[in-house]
Amino acid sequence: MHFSLSAAARVGATITATASLCLPVLTALPATAAPISASLVKALPATITTQLPRTVRPTHYDVSITPDAAGGRFSARVVIDITVLSATDAITLNAADLSFQQAVLTTANGVRATPATASVDAANQTATFRLPLAVAPGNYRLALDYTGLIGTQAVGLFSLDYDNAAGRKRALYTQFENSDARRMIPSWDEPAYKASFALRATVPAAEMAVSNMPVASSRALPNGKTLVTFQQTPVMSTYLLFFGLGEFERATTKVDGTELGVITQKGTLSQARFALDSSAAILREYNDYFGVRYPLPKLDNIAAPGRSQFFGAMENWGAIFTFEHVILLDPSISTQTDKQRSFSIAAHEMAHQWFGDLVTMQWWDDLWLNEGFASWMESRTTARLHPEWKTALDAVNVREDAMNRDAFLTTHPVVQHVETVEQASQAFDAITYQKGESVIRMLEHYVGADTWRTGVRRYMAAHAYGNTATDDLWREVERAAGKPITAIAHDFTLQPGVPMIRVEADACVDGMTAVKLTQTEFSRDQPGKKPLSWRVPVSVQAGVDGKPVTTLVEGAASLRVPGCGPILANGGQTGYYRTVYAAPAFKRLGADFARLAPIDQLGLLSDTWALGITGLQPVSDFLDLAQAAPLDAEPQVWSNITQAFGAIERYYRNDPQRRARFDNFAVARLAPVINRLGWNAKAGEAETVPPLRELLIRTLSQMDDPVTIAEARRRYAAPAGDTAAMPAPLRKTILSVVAEHADAATWEALHRTAQAEKSPMIKNDLYDMLAAPRDRTLAQKALELALTDEPDITTGSGMLAGVASVYPDMAFDFALANIDKVNQRVDTTSRSRFFPSLAANSGDPAMIGKIEDYAKAQLAQGSRREADTAVARIRDRIRVRQERLPEIDAWLARQHG
Repeated sequence: MHFSLSAAARVGATITATASLCLPVLTALPATAAPISASLVKALPATITTQLPRTVRPTHYDVSITPDAAGGRFSARVVIDITVLSATDAITLNAADLSFQQAVLTTANGVRATPATASVDAANQTATFRLPLAVAPGNYRLALDYTGLIGTQAVGLFSLDYDNAAGRKRALYTQFENSDARRMIPSWDEPAYKASFALRATVPAAEMAVSNMPVASSRALPNGKTLVTFQQTPVMSTYLLFFGLGEFERATTKVDGTELGVITQKGTLSQARFALDSSAAILREYNDYFGVRYPLPKLDNIAAPGRSQFFGAMENWGAIFTFEHVILLDPSISTQTDKQRSFSIAAHEMAHQWFGDLVTMQWWDDLWLNEGFASWMESRTTARLHPEWKTALDAVNVREDAMNRDAFLTTHPVVQHVETVEQASQAFDAITYQKGESVIRMLEHYVGADTWRTGVRRYMAAHAYGNTATDDLWREVERAAGKPITAIAHDFTLQPGVPMIRVEADACVDGMTAVKLTQTEFSRDQPGKKPLSWRVPVSVQAGVDGKPVTTLVEGAASLRVPGCGPILANGGQTGYYRTVYAAPAFKRLGADFARLAPIDQLGLLSDTWALGITGLQPVSDFLDLAQAAPLDAEPQVWSNITQAFGAIERYYRNDPQRRARFDNFAVARLAPVINRLGWNAKAGEAETVPPLRELLIRTLSQMDDPVTIAEARRRYAAPAGDTAAMPAPLRKTILSVVAEHADAATWEALHRTAQAEKSPMIKNDLYDMLAAPRDRTLAQKALELALTDEPDITTGSGMLAGVASVYPDMAFDFALANIDKVNQRVDTTSRSRFFPSLAANSGDPAMIGKIEDYAKAQLAQGSRREADTAVARIRDRIRVRQERLPEIDAWLARQHG
């Protein structure tokens, strides 16, 4: 969950535009995707969590729906093939915001029909259908006629309104993960209750309908309507069903017998070319890697206007939903960063077609099996297919994102017990995604890439169309590797936290260096905590070119390493652990910093920063490394330094005088880097340069660098069409600097530009920029604008978050004072995290009480993890300001004599 024609020609693609309402009929589903045989249906095992009675299981849903987009409602009928496993007089399934007009249970052959009485439990999101008499075990059909709501946020069946050159438009989409299929179809809305689906929809004849499978037939109806019938799906979980409807266009290509498509609003199809080309390359890669070909006849990516505070894309089987701002490329404003994000998101969601869709976790405890693996495949595939982007270096950032969450008391294990729908929503976080990815990377390196792939292929073959738990994967990898990796995997997935390895080295004797490794635990808010224990695969080498020696560390280990150079642990940065060097070892390694491989430069910088800001190492060690970094270091290395400088600057936000002193140092260090790169791209420059250029300009603006601000304003004031002043790849960056430092007149000018803009994607960007001014009065104005009808309803919440990035206390107080209006603009799946996220950047001790009061009033006891994490981060920020900033002050004073 998160196109150039020439490139299309290279992969044998053809770009076609279709404005008809339906997709072309494609090849039939393979026999392996046949419906579940009722004779094989068994009760859900007791080991699998369910919130429903285990007496009934569905095997097939036949759904007919008639949406009324203008009225915000739909009517529908579903006939569900079920197997009753033990005698019962009641059938309970999931339903939310649905009203039932009729319910009838018939025998499978239709001989006997029994009316049922519906009762709805809104709190538990269930509907129970009671029968006059108990029915015996066997096969039946439950027919339900009902109506429901079309929402305005991305849950269930929802609408998105947008403007384009043709005027105001409305399109419909669905978002069912984690537990919102029940808002459109009464169903057993849990991942282990897999079934097949047949969907038909009565829709306006001028609009395109799209679902997981190709259209089987379409028939004209009176009053300008068309009945569209889709081919039957394979067995799958309810959360993977998709339905979309609107004025769409579709680009297509064919790869390995599968028709790939990208669907956009009319008029933007040309922006889908890169996404289509990317999908073609990724599908070939995955068909090979998994050893099981993509099994459906088509795979669409549906690009939708708007956004969500919860997700950017969703892996519906055969019909990936993606917000257009994260997948389409508009040549007038898109950047290299946008291009790389488009590819990586496609790689992530397409990986889910196997890990998540073909093989699905049995319950949300094992969500990481979907998301951690898809994240790892995303990173692996991006690095493999686009080596020029050097995204393999991003592995360190991925690990840091995970550790930044995992080092707090409020973390959780990768495999975690989930009891409620809300807890399942909160499971979509950095532990599930980034820690999951990092653990997979470490284990793949430990057993070897080929062995890991063999295990994955066996897992896919063994569990296709089924449900699994984490140990099913470990079992297949261990079998392929012939190594007991399950124990290591359990240490990293069944308990929380970050291992820390202390490295001490003796003098080199006879070409060998004795190294002592000691394991403890890295924590940001539990200084006296008794450390947990892990079996950690640790690699150590002496010198940049030394031969690595790998050992499994549990507690402590001693080893002899060939070579006499500085000791480097975790070379290649595949291990999920912090490395802290004894002072002499760190000094030697720091002196050799420029000779380290870029990924190890990043690893050393990241560890030193985290250890320094936590007080486990002098924070000045990081600043010394930043001083020593050569100007020609890899752009990602400078990005790491720049981001850390930005973080330090934010710690100083409540102290203008000290902040100005640090800003002067940081600007002086970063200015030579941006001067070397220049604002405009140079012919032949590496594709790793533009993202750094954007980051440097934004960070220098954050630090009130007058040169950067003046240059952005000069370019903004240049005549329209001056592409040298306002090149498309830099347009967003320039506008963001101007907006950040806007006065009232400039802010209003940008506001008028946003109002007049016809592209939903660009319009959303402009409203985001209006929400991040440094001027407090304008920030308040942005908050008020966010809750009006002017920005579309999915943009308003993003504006609140934008203000919170500068004024967290003001944004939180405003949102809480307008909680009903804010809730209308935030997905129900996001609310428990949205309000705490507004406050998380605060440094005011009073905010802690506000968040705790909000949580007590608004959140169930078991759904307060995000609120607790926000409180932990505020306390950490206060501690850093009190304890670490004086160290930085002293270092700055030493630099100036």
